[in-house]
Amino acid sequence: MSCGNNGYNSLEMEYIKKHHRHEISENQCTSVLLKHIKAPVHLVWSLVRRFDEPQKYKPFVSRCVVAEGNLEIGSLREVDVKSGLPATTSTERLELLDDDQHIFSIRIIGGDHRLRNYSSIISVHPEMTEGGRPGTLVVESFVVDVPEGNTKDETCYFVQAKIFFFSFSKKI
Repeated sequence: MSCGNNGYNSLEMEYIKKHHRHEISENQCTSVLLKHIKAPVHLVWSLVRRFDEPQKYKPFVSRCVVAEGNLEIGSLREVDVKSGLPATTSTERLELLDDDQHIFSIRIIGGDHRLRNYSSIISVHPEMTEGGRPGTLVVESFVVDVPEGNTKDETCYFVQAKIFFFSFSKKI
């Protein structure tokens, strides 16, 4: 099941098909969301690629400590979640960090929440803003198990609304 905006243009569809492939089982949901940011791609990527500082662009993160690894693929981080969400911690593994293609992927492997088999991919792409200035298109996708007692739609919309999408807590 996929939910979210399906009115993508051809370039957006190309990015999604190229970088956001998830293997989805019957009891999982997935979604893709887009965000246009009025900042150059190098600046946006410099924040996204920081596995050790997700709080720079994920407003629900209060603290992050790298627990294992040296910020390479396979590194683990312990994330503390701000109050108001049905969780306080999340353990996450860096799955992919490609500075040339601007692709970043994590997998949640533990924590005190109901998100099982969650993985996400963020890709960052240059574009021009309406004013002709350099901008960035951020594409973020996820796949996650649907917890018992929830529907696919409920799970998908919860992840989108509460913990999913890329956001700058500070103006760039």
